[in-house]
Amino acid sequence: MSDKYFLDTNIFIYSFDQKEKSKRQKANSLIKNALHEGKGHISIQVIQEFFNVATRKFEVPISLLKSKEYLEKVFMLLEVVYPDEGLIKTGLDIATTTGYSFYDSLIISAALKGGCSVLYSEDLQDGQRVMGVTIKNPF
Repeated sequence: MSDKYFLDTNIFIYSFDQKEKSKRQKANSLIKNALHEGKGHISIQVIQEFFNVATRKFEVPISLLKSKEYLEKVFMLLEVVYPDEGLIKTGLDIATTTGYSFYDSLIISAALKGGCSVLYSEDLQDGQRVMGVTIKNPF
């Protein structure tokens, strides 16, 4: 992977999934590569969504202490895209033109803001290009 890329929340959730071994392995490989290559991007939204699921909805929820460790050892070592007015306006434009939800559109907008050419996500249409970002389902 030579270009910058964005990892959606589901990548991080699957990295903990004990029932979906294949997806867990692929997710962990993507995260490992993102950390090693320095080309992986996430947004504040990804961090918020992950911790909401991980601390409340995992079969065995992770503790707040483990959450803080994961924040420091994984999320903060990736390139984090922070929200601003432009990100939100672009998200609204994307929602209008694609029909995606506002929150999914914010993920695409964050990938654009981060200069990413690829967005890895299971939740969006595989192969679709939105404003120069190609959506890829890694699973």
